[in-house]
Amino acid sequence: MLDDMVDHLRDVRSRPVWQPLQTQTRATLRAPLPAETISPDAIYDRFRDTILPYATGNTHPRFMGWVHGGGTPLGMLAEMLAGGLNANLGGRDHAPIEVERQVIRWAAEAFGLPETAGGLLVTGSSMANFIAVLMARTAVLGDDSRTKGLNAARLTAYASAGVHRCVPDALDMAGLGSDALRRIPVGPDYRMDVAVLAETISADRAAGATPFLIVGTAGSVDVGAFDDLAALADLCARENLWFHVDGAFGALTALSPALRHNVAGMDRAHSIAFDFHKWAQVPYDAGCILVRDQADQIRTFTAATAYLTPGTRGLSANAPWPADLGPDLSRGFRALKVWFAIQAFGADRFGEVAERSCAVAQHLAARIAAEPALELLAPVPLNIVCFRYRAPAGEVDALNREIAADIQEAGLAAPSTTIINGALAIRAAFVNHRTRTDDADALVEAVLAAGKTRHDKKETRR
Repeated sequence: MLDDMVDHLRDVRSRPVWQPLQTQTRATLRAPLPAETISPDAIYDRFRDTILPYATGNTHPRFMGWVHGGGTPLGMLAEMLAGGLNANLGGRDHAPIEVERQVIRWAAEAFGLPETAGGLLVTGSSMANFIAVLMARTAVLGDDSRTKGLNAARLTAYASAGVHRCVPDALDMAGLGSDALRRIPVGPDYRMDVAVLAETISADRAAGATPFLIVGTAGSVDVGAFDDLAALADLCARENLWFHVDGAFGALTALSPALRHNVAGMDRAHSIAFDFHKWAQVPYDAGCILVRDQADQIRTFTAATAYLTPGTRGLSANAPWPADLGPDLSRGFRALKVWFAIQAFGADRFGEVAERSCAVAQHLAARIAAEPALELLAPVPLNIVCFRYRAPAGEVDALNREIAADIQEAGLAAPSTTIINGALAIRAAFVNHRTRTDDADALVEAVLAAGKTRHDKKETRR
Protein backbone atom coordinates (compact mmCIF):
# COMPACT_ATOMS: atom_id res chain seq x y z
CA MET A 1 0.00 0.00 0.00
CA LEU A 2 2.77 2.42 0.97
CA ASP A 3 4.79 1.70 -2.17
CA ASP A 4 1.73 2.15 -4.36
CA MET A 5 0.84 5.52 -2.84
CA VAL A 6 4.39 6.84 -3.08
CA ASP A 7 4.40 5.84 -6.76
CA HIS A 8 0.96 7.42 -7.16
CA LEU A 9 2.27 10.79 -5.98
CA ARG A 10 5.51 10.45 -7.94
CA ASP A 11 3.69 9.84 -11.21
CA VAL A 12 0.77 12.21 -10.69
CA ARG A 13 1.64 14.45 -13.66
CA SER A 14 1.40 11.56 -16.13
CA ARG A 15 -2.23 10.76 -15.29
CA PRO A 16 -5.51 12.50 -16.17
CA VAL A 17 -6.36 15.24 -13.71
CA TRP A 18 -9.82 13.75 -13.15
CA GLN A 19 -12.01 11.15 -14.77
CA PRO A 20 -15.69 10.39 -14.21
CA LEU A 21 -16.65 7.17 -12.47
CA GLN A 22 -17.75 4.37 -14.75
CA THR A 23 -21.26 3.04 -14.24
CA GLN A 24 -20.05 -0.32 -12.92
CA THR A 25 -17.54 1.37 -10.60
CA ARG A 26 -20.24 3.53 -9.08
CA ALA A 27 -22.47 0.48 -8.67
CA THR A 28 -19.68 -1.34 -6.81
CA LEU A 29 -19.37 1.58 -4.40
CA ARG A 30 -23.12 1.45 -3.78
CA ALA A 31 -23.20 -2.24 -2.90
CA PRO A 32 -25.17 -3.20 0.24
CA LEU A 33 -23.67 -3.95 3.66
CA PRO A 34 -21.43 -7.03 3.47
CA ALA A 35 -22.57 -9.81 5.78
CA GLU A 36 -19.36 -11.84 5.60
CA THR A 37 -15.69 -11.00 5.83
CA ILE A 38 -13.63 -10.00 2.80
CA SER A 39 -9.87 -10.51 2.76
CA PRO A 40 -7.70 -7.38 3.06
CA ASP A 41 -6.04 -8.27 -0.27
CA ALA A 42 -9.42 -8.32 -2.00
CA ILE A 43 -10.44 -5.05 -0.36
CA TYR A 44 -7.21 -3.43 -1.47
CA ASP A 45 -7.71 -4.68 -5.02
CA ARG A 46 -11.12 -3.05 -4.93
CA PHE A 47 -9.53 0.20 -3.71
CA ARG A 48 -7.07 0.21 -6.61
CA ASP A 49 -9.82 -0.47 -9.12
CA THR A 50 -12.69 1.68 -7.85
CA ILE A 51 -11.23 4.50 -5.75
CA LEU A 52 -7.63 5.30 -6.64
CA PRO A 53 -8.28 6.23 -10.30
CA TYR A 54 -11.34 8.34 -9.51
CA ALA A 55 -10.24 10.74 -6.78
CA THR A 56 -10.87 14.50 -6.90
CA GLY A 57 -7.55 15.12 -8.61
CA ASN A 58 -6.23 17.91 -6.42
CA THR A 59 -2.82 16.25 -6.11
CA HIS A 60 -2.41 16.91 -9.85
CA PRO A 61 -0.61 20.14 -10.88
CA ARG A 62 -3.39 21.04 -13.34
CA PHE A 63 -6.14 20.85 -10.73
CA MET A 64 -7.22 24.51 -10.68
CA GLY A 65 -10.78 24.26 -9.40
CA TRP A 66 -11.83 25.53 -6.01
CA VAL A 67 -9.00 26.07 -3.48
CA HIS A 68 -7.46 22.68 -2.71
CA GLY A 69 -3.92 22.04 -1.58
CA GLY A 70 -1.88 19.30 -3.22
CA GLY A 71 -0.66 17.41 -0.16
CA THR A 72 2.81 15.90 0.27
CA PRO A 73 4.33 12.44 0.77
CA LEU A 74 5.56 13.57 4.20
CA GLY A 75 2.02 14.49 5.18
CA MET A 76 0.82 11.07 4.06
CA LEU A 77 3.39 9.37 6.29
CA ALA A 78 2.51 11.61 9.23
CA GLU A 79 -1.11 10.51 8.83
CA MET A 80 0.06 6.90 9.08
CA LEU A 81 1.96 7.64 12.30
CA ALA A 82 -1.03 9.43 13.79
CA GLY A 83 -3.24 6.50 12.87
CA GLY A 84 -0.87 4.13 14.64
CA LEU A 85 -1.03 6.18 17.84
CA ASN A 86 -4.83 6.50 17.56
CA ALA A 87 -4.77 9.33 20.10
CA ASN A 88 -7.94 11.14 21.18
CA LEU A 89 -7.11 14.82 21.45
CA GLY A 90 -10.22 15.79 23.34
CA GLY A 91 -8.19 16.02 26.52
CA ARG A 92 -5.92 14.43 29.13
CA ASP A 93 -2.18 14.70 29.65
CA HIS A 94 -0.24 13.24 26.70
CA ALA A 95 2.29 14.41 24.12
CA PRO A 96 -0.12 14.72 21.15
CA ILE A 97 -1.95 17.53 23.00
CA GLU A 98 1.35 19.36 23.45
CA VAL A 99 2.05 18.94 19.72
CA GLU A 100 -1.24 20.68 18.89
CA ARG A 101 -0.50 23.45 21.38
CA GLN A 102 2.89 23.97 19.80
CA VAL A 103 1.31 24.21 16.34
CA ILE A 104 -1.17 26.78 17.64
CA ARG A 105 1.63 28.83 19.22
CA TRP A 106 3.59 28.75 15.96
CA ALA A 107 0.55 29.91 13.99
CA ALA A 108 -0.19 32.69 16.48
CA GLU A 109 3.42 33.86 16.26
CA ALA A 110 3.31 33.82 12.46
CA PHE A 111 0.24 36.07 12.45
CA GLY A 112 1.47 38.44 15.16
CA LEU A 113 -0.99 37.52 17.91
CA PRO A 114 -0.07 38.09 21.57
CA GLU A 115 0.98 35.58 24.24
CA THR A 116 -2.65 35.31 25.40
CA ALA A 117 -3.60 33.71 22.08
CA GLY A 118 -5.02 30.22 21.80
CA GLY A 119 -6.74 28.14 19.21
CA LEU A 120 -7.71 24.75 17.96
CA LEU A 121 -7.23 22.56 14.91
CA VAL A 122 -10.57 21.76 13.28
CA THR A 123 -11.88 20.22 10.06
CA GLY A 124 -11.63 23.45 8.09
CA SER A 125 -12.49 27.13 7.97
CA SER A 126 -16.21 26.36 7.99
CA MET A 127 -15.92 25.01 11.54
CA ALA A 128 -13.40 27.71 12.46
CA ASN A 129 -15.81 30.46 11.37
CA PHE A 130 -18.62 28.78 13.32
CA ILE A 131 -16.50 28.79 16.49
CA ALA A 132 -15.73 32.48 15.93
CA VAL A 133 -19.44 33.32 15.66
CA LEU A 134 -20.13 31.53 18.95
CA MET A 135 -17.30 33.36 20.72
CA ALA A 136 -18.52 36.70 19.38
CA ARG A 137 -22.07 35.90 20.54
CA THR A 138 -20.88 35.07 24.06
CA ALA A 139 -18.74 38.22 24.15
CA VAL A 140 -21.69 40.49 23.41
CA LEU A 141 -24.47 38.70 25.32
CA GLY A 142 -22.50 37.25 28.21
CA ASP A 143 -22.37 33.77 29.69
CA ASP A 144 -26.17 33.57 30.00
CA SER A 145 -26.41 33.22 26.23
CA ARG A 146 -25.09 29.68 26.56
CA THR A 147 -28.08 28.62 28.65
CA LYS A 148 -30.82 31.10 27.78
CA GLY A 149 -30.03 31.67 24.12
CA LEU A 150 -30.48 35.02 22.43
CA ASN A 151 -33.22 36.08 24.86
CA ALA A 152 -34.88 38.30 22.23
CA ALA A 153 -31.61 39.99 21.23
CA ARG A 154 -31.43 40.77 17.51
CA LEU A 155 -27.78 40.35 16.63
CA THR A 156 -26.38 41.53 13.30
CA ALA A 157 -23.11 40.62 11.61
CA TYR A 158 -21.34 42.18 8.62
CA ALA A 159 -19.21 40.88 5.76
CA SER A 160 -18.50 41.69 2.13
CA ALA A 161 -20.84 40.63 -0.65
CA GLY A 162 -18.13 38.15 -1.66
CA VAL A 163 -18.06 36.38 1.71
CA HIS A 164 -17.78 32.59 1.68
CA ARG A 165 -21.04 30.70 2.21
CA CYS A 166 -19.75 29.19 5.47
CA VAL A 167 -20.21 32.54 7.24
CA PRO A 168 -24.00 32.77 6.75
CA ASP A 169 -24.08 29.03 7.45
CA ALA A 170 -22.34 29.67 10.77
CA LEU A 171 -24.95 32.27 11.74
CA ASP A 172 -27.64 29.78 10.78
CA MET A 173 -26.11 27.02 12.93
CA ALA A 174 -25.63 29.44 15.83
CA GLY A 175 -29.37 30.11 15.87
CA LEU A 176 -29.12 33.70 14.66
CA GLY A 177 -30.37 32.96 11.16
CA SER A 178 -28.48 33.70 7.98
CA ASP A 179 -30.54 36.91 7.53
CA ALA A 180 -28.56 38.31 10.47
CA LEU A 181 -25.64 38.76 8.06
CA ARG A 182 -25.50 42.10 6.28
CA ARG A 183 -23.68 41.65 2.97
CA ILE A 184 -21.90 44.91 2.29
CA PRO A 185 -21.29 45.96 -1.34
CA VAL A 186 -17.78 45.80 -2.77
CA GLY A 187 -15.99 48.25 -5.01
CA PRO A 188 -14.22 47.62 -8.34
CA ASP A 189 -11.38 46.03 -6.34
CA TYR A 190 -13.87 43.59 -4.74
CA ARG A 191 -13.12 44.96 -1.26
CA MET A 192 -15.88 45.69 1.21
CA ASP A 193 -17.00 49.34 1.13
CA VAL A 194 -16.09 50.48 4.65
CA ALA A 195 -18.15 53.68 4.42
CA VAL A 196 -21.29 51.72 3.55
CA LEU A 197 -20.43 49.28 6.33
CA ALA A 198 -20.31 52.08 8.92
CA GLU A 199 -23.62 53.47 7.67
CA THR A 200 -25.26 50.04 7.85
CA ILE A 201 -24.08 49.51 11.42
CA SER A 202 -25.51 52.90 12.44
CA ALA A 203 -28.81 52.13 10.73
CA ASP A 204 -29.07 48.76 12.47
CA ARG A 205 -28.40 50.33 15.87
CA ALA A 206 -31.09 52.93 15.19
CA ALA A 207 -33.53 50.14 14.28
CA GLY A 208 -32.96 48.38 17.61
CA ALA A 209 -30.57 45.68 16.46
CA THR A 210 -27.32 44.77 18.22
CA PRO A 211 -24.33 44.74 15.86
CA PHE A 212 -21.76 42.29 17.24
CA LEU A 213 -19.42 40.96 14.53
CA ILE A 214 -17.52 42.09 11.46
CA VAL A 215 -15.98 39.40 9.26
CA GLY A 216 -13.09 40.57 7.12
CA THR A 217 -12.20 38.41 4.12
CA ALA A 218 -8.54 37.64 3.45
CA GLY A 219 -8.68 36.09 -0.01
CA SER A 220 -12.22 35.94 -1.39
CA VAL A 221 -13.27 32.66 -2.92
CA ASP A 222 -14.27 34.14 -6.29
CA VAL A 223 -11.36 36.45 -7.14
CA GLY A 224 -8.89 36.34 -4.22
CA ALA A 225 -9.64 39.86 -2.95
CA PHE A 226 -8.70 41.17 0.50
CA ASP A 227 -10.83 43.52 2.54
CA ASP A 228 -9.08 46.51 4.13
CA LEU A 229 -8.41 44.70 7.40
CA ALA A 230 -6.76 47.68 9.10
CA ALA A 231 -9.82 49.85 8.41
CA LEU A 232 -12.10 47.10 9.68
CA ALA A 233 -10.01 46.78 12.84
CA ASP A 234 -10.36 50.55 13.42
CA LEU A 235 -14.13 50.37 12.93
CA CYS A 236 -14.48 47.41 15.29
CA ALA A 237 -12.52 49.28 17.95
CA ARG A 238 -14.77 52.34 17.62
CA GLU A 239 -17.99 50.31 17.60
CA ASN A 240 -16.88 47.71 20.18
CA LEU A 241 -17.48 44.80 17.79
CA TRP A 242 -15.78 41.43 17.49
CA PHE A 243 -13.33 41.49 14.57
CA HIS A 244 -12.95 38.15 12.83
CA VAL A 245 -10.89 37.38 9.73
CA ASP A 246 -11.89 34.59 7.37
CA GLY A 247 -8.47 33.87 5.90
CA ALA A 248 -9.06 30.31 4.69
CA PHE A 249 -6.12 30.53 2.30
CA GLY A 250 -5.21 34.23 2.18
CA ALA A 251 -4.09 34.45 5.81
CA LEU A 252 -0.94 32.55 4.89
CA THR A 253 0.23 35.48 2.75
CA ALA A 254 1.46 36.78 6.12
CA LEU A 255 4.43 34.44 5.58
CA SER A 256 5.46 36.11 2.29
CA PRO A 257 7.38 39.42 2.35
CA ALA A 258 5.98 40.19 -1.11
CA LEU A 259 2.34 39.48 -0.21
CA ARG A 260 1.92 40.21 3.50
CA HIS A 261 0.77 43.78 2.87
CA ASN A 262 -2.57 42.19 1.95
CA VAL A 263 -3.18 41.17 5.57
CA ALA A 264 -2.07 44.39 7.28
CA GLY A 265 -4.36 44.74 10.30
CA MET A 266 -5.04 41.01 10.66
CA ASP A 267 -2.87 40.94 13.78
CA ARG A 268 -5.53 43.10 15.47
CA ALA A 269 -8.29 40.52 14.96
CA HIS A 270 -10.10 38.86 17.85
CA SER A 271 -10.09 35.61 15.85
CA ILE A 272 -8.73 34.22 12.59
CA ALA A 273 -9.89 31.21 10.56
CA PHE A 274 -7.56 29.56 8.06
CA ASP A 275 -6.58 26.19 6.62
CA PHE A 276 -3.29 24.35 6.67
CA HIS A 277 -4.66 22.05 3.94
CA LYS A 278 -4.51 24.81 1.34
CA TRP A 279 -1.26 26.72 0.74
CA ALA A 280 0.56 24.85 3.52
CA GLN A 281 -0.14 21.63 1.54
CA VAL A 282 -1.04 19.57 4.62
CA PRO A 283 -3.31 16.60 3.70
CA TYR A 284 -7.01 17.05 4.41
CA ASP A 285 -8.30 17.96 6.83
CA ALA A 286 -6.42 20.60 8.80
CA GLY A 287 -8.28 23.83 9.52
CA CYS A 288 -7.46 26.20 12.36
CA ILE A 289 -9.17 28.79 14.55
CA LEU A 290 -6.92 31.26 16.34
CA VAL A 291 -8.27 33.54 19.06
CA ARG A 292 -6.55 36.59 20.46
CA ASP A 293 -7.39 35.62 24.04
CA GLN A 294 -7.87 31.95 24.84
CA ALA A 295 -10.11 32.99 27.72
CA ASP A 296 -12.80 33.73 25.12
CA GLN A 297 -12.66 30.12 23.97
CA ILE A 298 -12.89 28.77 27.49
CA ARG A 299 -15.77 31.09 28.31
CA THR A 300 -17.68 29.91 25.25
CA PHE A 301 -17.10 26.16 25.38
CA THR A 302 -16.11 24.89 28.82
CA ALA A 303 -18.75 22.81 30.58
CA ALA A 304 -18.74 21.06 33.96
CA THR A 305 -18.97 17.29 33.44
CA ALA A 306 -18.03 14.81 36.15
CA TYR A 307 -16.37 12.27 33.88
CA LEU A 308 -14.48 14.95 31.92
CA THR A 309 -13.17 17.04 34.81
CA PRO A 310 -9.46 17.82 34.50
CA GLY A 311 -7.37 17.01 37.56
CA THR A 312 -4.09 18.28 38.96
CA ARG A 313 -2.09 15.10 38.43
CA GLY A 314 -2.17 11.83 36.54
CA LEU A 315 -3.67 11.31 33.10
CA SER A 316 -6.53 13.70 33.83
CA ALA A 317 -4.20 16.72 34.27
CA ASN A 318 -3.07 19.22 31.62
CA ALA A 319 -5.98 21.69 31.66
CA PRO A 320 -7.46 23.36 29.74
CA TRP A 321 -8.37 20.43 27.55
CA PRO A 322 -9.21 21.00 23.88
CA ALA A 323 -12.76 19.84 24.68
CA ASP A 324 -13.08 23.14 26.59
CA LEU A 325 -11.96 25.17 23.56
CA GLY A 326 -14.43 23.96 20.92
CA PRO A 327 -17.45 21.75 20.29
CA ASP A 328 -15.68 18.40 19.70
CA LEU A 329 -15.01 15.94 22.50
CA SER A 330 -13.52 13.22 20.30
CA ARG A 331 -10.73 14.62 18.15
CA GLY A 332 -8.10 12.97 15.97
CA PHE A 333 -4.39 13.74 15.94
CA ARG A 334 -4.49 16.04 12.90
CA ALA A 335 -1.81 18.20 14.53
CA LEU A 336 0.96 15.70 13.77
CA LYS A 337 0.94 16.24 9.99
CA VAL A 338 0.94 20.02 10.54
CA TRP A 339 3.80 19.71 13.03
CA PHE A 340 5.83 17.73 10.50
CA ALA A 341 5.07 20.18 7.70
CA ILE A 342 5.99 23.34 9.60
CA GLN A 343 9.34 21.92 10.64
CA ALA A 344 10.19 20.19 7.37
CA PHE A 345 9.37 23.13 5.10
CA GLY A 346 9.53 26.19 7.36
CA ALA A 347 7.41 29.31 7.31
CA ASP A 348 9.48 30.90 4.54
CA ARG A 349 8.79 27.98 2.20
CA PHE A 350 5.04 28.36 2.71
CA GLY A 351 5.37 32.00 1.74
CA GLU A 352 7.31 31.00 -1.38
CA VAL A 353 4.56 28.58 -2.42
CA ALA A 354 2.03 31.41 -2.17
CA GLU A 355 4.26 33.69 -4.23
CA ARG A 356 4.74 31.06 -6.94
CA SER A 357 0.99 30.45 -7.10
CA CYS A 358 0.40 34.16 -7.62
CA ALA A 359 3.12 34.31 -10.28
CA VAL A 360 1.41 31.49 -12.20
CA ALA A 361 -1.89 33.39 -11.93
CA GLN A 362 -0.28 36.51 -13.39
CA HIS A 363 1.20 34.43 -16.20
CA LEU A 364 -2.23 33.03 -17.00
CA ALA A 365 -3.78 36.51 -16.93
CA ALA A 366 -1.16 37.72 -19.41
CA ARG A 367 -1.83 34.75 -21.70
CA ILE A 368 -5.57 35.44 -21.62
CA ALA A 369 -5.02 39.13 -22.39
CA ALA A 370 -2.98 38.12 -25.44
CA GLU A 371 -5.64 35.77 -26.83
CA PRO A 372 -8.39 37.51 -28.85
CA ALA A 373 -10.79 34.61 -28.20
CA LEU A 374 -10.50 34.99 -24.41
CA GLU A 375 -11.28 37.76 -21.92
CA LEU A 376 -10.61 38.40 -18.25
CA LEU A 377 -13.73 39.01 -16.14
CA ALA A 378 -12.12 40.25 -12.92
CA PRO A 379 -8.87 41.67 -11.57
CA VAL A 380 -6.21 39.17 -10.46
CA PRO A 381 -5.06 40.41 -7.05
CA LEU A 382 -3.74 37.06 -5.85
CA ASN A 383 -3.95 33.49 -7.16
CA ILE A 384 -7.37 33.29 -8.84
CA VAL A 385 -8.08 34.05 -12.50
CA CYS A 386 -11.64 34.42 -13.81
CA PHE A 387 -12.06 34.48 -17.59
CA ARG A 388 -14.16 33.15 -20.45
CA TYR A 389 -14.19 32.20 -24.10
CA ARG A 390 -15.84 34.96 -26.11
CA ALA A 391 -19.21 34.22 -27.70
CA PRO A 392 -22.50 36.01 -28.44
CA ALA A 393 -24.29 37.26 -25.33
CA GLY A 394 -27.09 34.72 -25.46
CA GLU A 395 -24.69 31.80 -25.77
CA VAL A 396 -21.59 32.73 -23.79
CA ASP A 397 -22.56 31.39 -20.34
CA ALA A 398 -23.71 28.00 -21.59
CA LEU A 399 -20.69 27.69 -23.85
CA ASN A 400 -18.19 28.35 -21.07
CA ARG A 401 -19.98 25.97 -18.73
CA GLU A 402 -19.62 23.25 -21.36
CA ILE A 403 -15.99 24.14 -22.05
CA ALA A 404 -15.12 23.70 -18.38
CA ALA A 405 -16.86 20.33 -18.26
CA ASP A 406 -15.24 19.22 -21.53
CA ILE A 407 -11.77 19.94 -20.17
CA GLN A 408 -12.50 18.20 -16.88
CA GLU A 409 -13.89 15.08 -18.54
CA ALA A 410 -10.94 14.91 -20.93
CA GLY A 411 -8.61 14.88 -17.92
CA LEU A 412 -6.63 17.83 -19.32
CA ALA A 413 -7.22 20.25 -16.44
CA ALA A 414 -9.78 20.87 -13.73
CA PRO A 415 -10.90 24.51 -13.51
CA SER A 416 -14.15 25.42 -11.80
CA THR A 417 -16.79 28.03 -12.67
CA THR A 418 -18.28 30.97 -10.82
CA ILE A 419 -20.41 34.05 -11.48
CA ILE A 420 -18.72 37.44 -11.87
CA ASN A 421 -21.01 40.46 -12.23
CA GLY A 422 -23.76 38.20 -13.53
CA ALA A 423 -21.56 36.41 -16.06
CA LEU A 424 -20.38 32.82 -15.87
CA ALA A 425 -16.60 32.61 -15.64
CA ILE A 426 -14.09 29.80 -15.94
CA ARG A 427 -12.15 30.04 -12.69
CA ALA A 428 -8.56 28.89 -12.19
CA ALA A 429 -7.28 28.91 -8.60
CA PHE A 430 -3.58 28.14 -8.13
CA VAL A 431 -2.82 26.45 -4.82
CA ASN A 432 -0.92 23.24 -5.60
CA HIS A 433 2.84 23.46 -5.00
CA ARG A 434 3.41 21.26 -8.07
CA THR A 435 1.79 23.71 -10.53
CA ARG A 436 4.01 25.54 -13.06
CA THR A 437 3.46 28.19 -15.72
CA ASP A 438 3.33 25.49 -18.42
CA ASP A 439 0.28 24.07 -16.62
CA ALA A 440 -1.41 27.45 -17.03
CA ASP A 441 -0.42 27.39 -20.70
CA ALA A 442 -1.99 23.94 -21.01
CA LEU A 443 -5.25 25.31 -19.60
CA VAL A 444 -5.29 28.13 -22.16
CA GLU A 445 -4.70 25.71 -25.03
CA ALA A 446 -7.38 23.35 -23.74
CA VAL A 447 -9.95 26.17 -23.45
CA LEU A 448 -9.15 27.46 -26.93
CA ALA A 449 -9.40 23.97 -28.43
CA ALA A 450 -12.65 23.12 -26.63
CA GLY A 451 -14.17 26.47 -27.56
CA LYS A 452 -13.23 26.09 -31.22
CA THR A 453 -14.55 22.53 -31.33
CA ARG A 454 -17.91 23.57 -29.94
CA HIS A 455 -18.05 26.61 -32.23
CA ASP A 456 -17.27 24.47 -35.30
CA LYS A 457 -19.92 21.92 -34.35
CA LYS A 458 -22.47 24.68 -34.00
CA GLU A 459 -21.58 26.13 -37.38
CA THR A 460 -21.87 22.67 -38.95
CA ARG A 461 -25.37 22.22 -37.51
CA ARG A 462 -26.36 25.56 -39.00
